[in-house]
Amino acid sequence: MPIETVDGRRGLFAHEEFASASSPTAILFKHAGMSPTRDLSKHQRVNDILLGPLERLALEWLAVHTPNCVSPDVYTAIGVIGALWILISYALSRFAPEFLWLASLGFVINWLGDSMDGTLARYRQIERPLYGFFVDHTSDAFNEAMMMLGLGLTPYIRFDLACLALSVYLLLSVLVFVHTCVSGEFKISYCKVGPTEVRIAAILLNTAMYFGGIQVIAVSFGPIGRLTFSPYDLVLVAIVLILFTSFVVTAILESIRLAKANESSRDDRGAR
Repeated sequence: MPIETVDGRRGLFAHEEFASASSPTAILFKHAGMSPTRDLSKHQRVNDILLGPLERLALEWLAVHTPNCVSPDVYTAIGVIGALWILISYALSRFAPEFLWLASLGFVINWLGDSMDGTLARYRQIERPLYGFFVDHTSDAFNEAMMMLGLGLTPYIRFDLACLALSVYLLLSVLVFVHTCVSGEFKISYCKVGPTEVRIAAILLNTAMYFGGIQVIAVSFGPIGRLTFSPYDLVLVAIVLILFTSFVVTAILESIRLAKANESSRDDRGAR
């Protein structure tokens, strides 16, 4: 499993209580198999994705060949531009389906900016852990909102379902941040799937919507009324259910692990 030290664009400032090795929190983390630290560079980043080997090669090449005038902040801005590009392209797909191809290009632009800011900072050794962590993840949240809301503005996907997908994606983002706080491990991939695979899935969905065209299915539910949806809505709902299940299972397993670690730390303190 590829495990890297956290790059300069991501980091986390551990609580002061971690400074004492004998504190209850430190004992708890020890029994949980964790090693919390105030040194941001020692937090680990886990990105074990299907396309990891290819992506890392591409990012390394781009970092080496990036002009000196381009900074990590420029790449962050490129990622935001990519998200806004997606939003506008999706909205314009109401008038012409060809804009779906521009939306797919926007996902590539967003990938470039989102992936290269940290890579470039690490390559040039110009890390700014606290600043990087804050800027990276606030911009990520903004980008996710723009992309999902844009998807809901197309004539292919219901707006309420796009908002549901955004809610679940943000739930997973919160899970990643909280997991980093309690474990010192910044894990952005689950079941070999990470942000890169999600972008590719979005591009494939755009392709299907372009060639499949607007399709509407109407089903009557008696007193509830008539429900209309598209096949693309069903695909999105399936993805949402998978992501939500991943969130629930991971949250439960992590809660169980931390509860056991907490009991062990109490036993240790009682023995002393």
